[in-house]
Amino acid sequence: MSRITKRTAQFVTILAILVLCLLALAHAGEQAVVIPAPLLDNPKASGPLQTAVLAGGCFWGVQGVYQHVRGVRTVLSGYAGGTRETAHYQMVSRGTTGHAESVEIRFDPKEVSYGEILQIFFSVAHDPTQLDRQGPDTGPQYRSNIFYADDAQRKVAQAYLVQLGKTSLFGRPIVTRVDALEGFYPAEPYHQDFLINNPQYPYIVINDLPKIENFRTLFPALYRDQAVTVKNSN
Repeated sequence: MSRITKRTAQFVTILAILVLCLLALAHAGEQAVVIPAPLLDNPKASGPLQTAVLAGGCFWGVQGVYQHVRGVRTVLSGYAGGTRETAHYQMVSRGTTGHAESVEIRFDPKEVSYGEILQIFFSVAHDPTQLDRQGPDTGPQYRSNIFYADDAQRKVAQAYLVQLGKTSLFGRPIVTRVDALEGFYPAEPYHQDFLINNPQYPYIVINDLPKIENFRTLFPALYRDQAVTVKNSN
C-alpha cells in the first residue's frame, strides 16, 4: 500500500469515528422522559423468580438495558411469537416467522415489580409508537410486543396501555401488542451479552449506549452499574 493510500485510509477511519461520536452525542442529547408508573401493578413481595418477555426492536439493546436493572437475575436474547422450528436468526430475519426479537427477563419480585419492568420498557428501552420497526431496523420481527406469562401480567400490561394511551407523552399512538407467551427460544450464543462484549460496535454506540445512559439518569434507584451477564448471572 502506498503512503498516499495509507494516509487516505487513516483519514477515512478518523472521519468515520468522528461521525459515530457525533451521532452518539445527538442520541444522548435526546431528552428521554420517565413514563408514569402503572396504576395497576403486582405488589412487591417475596416469592420465586418471575419471568417477563418483551420485544422492542433489536434484542442487543433491550437486553443491555435490563442487565442493569436491580433485582434482575438473568436476561436472555431470543425469539417469541413463532414456533421452535423457525427460532433461528437467519429465518427470523426474513420477517415471515411470526417471531419478534425478544428478551426473557428473570427477576426477583421483592426487588422490582412487573410494572416497573414495563415502565422501563416504555421509558428508555424502545419507542412504542413505531410499527413493525425500531430505529434503523424494519420488519415485524422488530415490533413492540409484550408477551404475558399469566393473567396477572396480562391485566397489568393491558391496563398500562390504556393508561398511557390517555396521555400525550409519546406524541403518536402506541402500537405495542399484548399477546400470550406461547414459548421463548434463546438466540444463538453470539447474540448473548452482545452490548457488554461489544461496547464500541458502531450499532451499539449509536442506538443502544444512549439507552443505558438514559436509564441510569432517569431511574437511579433501579439502576446498577455492574451488569448481570448470561455467563455470570446472580
